[in-house]
Amino acid sequence: MSRRIALSIAAGVVVLGGAGAFALAYAGDQPPAFAHSTARYTAAGSGRAGSFAFSTEVTASSGVKSLKVLAWPERSEFAKKPLTAKDMAGVEPATCAPAEGDTTRCVYKSVVTAADAASSAHGTWHVAVLATAKDGSTTLDTKVTDFTVG
Repeated sequence: MSRRIALSIAAGVVVLGGAGAFALAYAGDQPPAFAHSTARYTAAGSGRAGSFAFSTEVTASSGVKSLKVLAWPERSEFAKKPLTAKDMAGVEPATCAPAEGDTTRCVYKSVVTAADAASSAHGTWHVAVLATAKDGSTTLDTKVTDFTVG
């Protein structure tokens, strides 16, 4: 093998190795991402409470520190002035448990009383979530899924 070919191969290995290391390092810095998000609303009925339930899978390379959940009606102040991470600060957290690899499954449940149901806006509601990874990165999705209040 000539010296020129050997140097070309060595340079190629170094470039490919560096690109692979960069790709792995970049993949480790990805913010939390959501998948399979669902919401279910059950109206309160005669003598029984209703419920709101939300679940999602969150993938974060460093792990999930917390997930905050807020259901909001389509015809509200948040339709005009979008939610921010600051708006989500006082919101209740979901309960999260490890699933597979970098994925965590989070569930949020809330009781809906007859009084709550009577004072709630009817129509489309959106679910906003704020995920915080253990490395401090965050992802806010103000409309991760929708449900209807009838």
